[in-house]
Amino acid sequence: MNAQELYASLEKLFPGKVSNFKGEAMEPCLNVDSGSIVEICRFLRNAPGYRFEVLSDLTALDWPKEEKIQIVYHLYSYSQRHQIVLKADLPRDHPTIATVEEIWKVANWFEREVYDLFGVIFEGHSDLRRIMLPEDWVGFPLRKDYVEQEEYDGISTQRAPLVEKLLR
Repeated sequence: MNAQELYASLEKLFPGKVSNFKGEAMEPCLNVDSGSIVEICRFLRNAPGYRFEVLSDLTALDWPKEEKIQIVYHLYSYSQRHQIVLKADLPRDHPTIATVEEIWKVANWFEREVYDLFGVIFEGHSDLRRIMLPEDWVGFPLRKDYVEQEEYDGISTQRAPLVEKLLR
């Protein structure tokens, strides 16, 4: 099944829940209604002819002008030899979406990373806590409006003084 056929079949199976297909990209992509993410992902993982057994990446993009955060799922099927990228838009002021960790176990870590760096809440996640930054860290560093603290726990977070020391 090629990317265009995959999209056409998803449009029929999930009317109004998939849109904005781009098949000419290196990795074909489409938008998915955020409220339907689990239903669509479960179908893509389990349905014969689709079998997207691999979630190779899950990340986010911050679009402050559009007031949204976009969650991006990179899926691959070894058995069917096809790939697709799903994108789900969330409101920037309250970015919440259901977890897909019951579909792909690796989503546990990917979702924790997106939570840690973008502040997205994955409802139903088994262990949603920071994965890289300390629990008491303020803010989400990959958001475009993030303001870096001058220091954390008595240690400077500013790069300029460190660079100056290295250049001496």
